[in-house]
Formats: sequence, structure tokens, C-alpha cells
Amino acid sequence: MAARVLVVDGANVVGSVPDGWWRDRRGAAERLRDALAARGGDEEVVLVVEGAARGVESVPGVRVESAPGSGDDLIVELASAYAERGCTVVTADRELRRRVGELGVRCAGPRTVRPAP
Repeated sequence: MAARVLVVDGANVVGSVPDGWWRDRRGAAERLRDALAARGGDEEVVLVVEGAARGVESVPGVRVESAPGSGDDLIVELASAYAERGCTVVTADRELRRRVGELGVRCAGPRTVRPAP
């Protein structure tokens, strides 16, 4: 059986902690990617980035997907593709949670992958 998939809403998770991320969105996305890679676990991790964070590279343990437009739309697309495998979307965005919930996909909040400071 294939591993479960964790799809992370990069912009939402980065924005959940006011640590100055707005000064360097790409750097903040890279720090999140590295933290996700360091957590280990047996799930496949997909980090979705958008805007100024586009182009962040994948690393072992974390595949980075750059959204060409709306990050939310790409997350819904990925959640739909992985729903049968077992997928959890990490976001606090209510509308996005509703959209992926309609696909039968579980949701978790940002603290699941990024503890509060």
C-alpha cells in the first residue's frame, strides 16, 4: 500500500506565525520545507508554494509544487488525486478546508507541522 500523503498549504502555514516571514517569503518557505524534511514520518509530504515563494526546490522527504496561479486550486487538485491513498491537507483556511473536505480528505491545522513559538 502506498504511503499516506500530507499536502501542506505553504502560504497559510508560514503565515500562521508572525516571525517576519513577509520580509522574505521564499526564505520562509525554504525554512518550512526544511522543517518538514526534518520531522521524518512515513507519509509522502508535498509542500505547495505560490507567489514570491515559487521556485523553491524539493529536498529529500519533501516535494515542492509551485502553483502557477492559486495555491488553493492546486491543493484541491492534489487532494483529489491523492484522496484514495489517504490524504491530509494542512491549512487553517476555512474555504480550502471546506473544498477538500467535500472530497473526503482530512484537514489539520498549521500547528500539526509548525508549533507556535
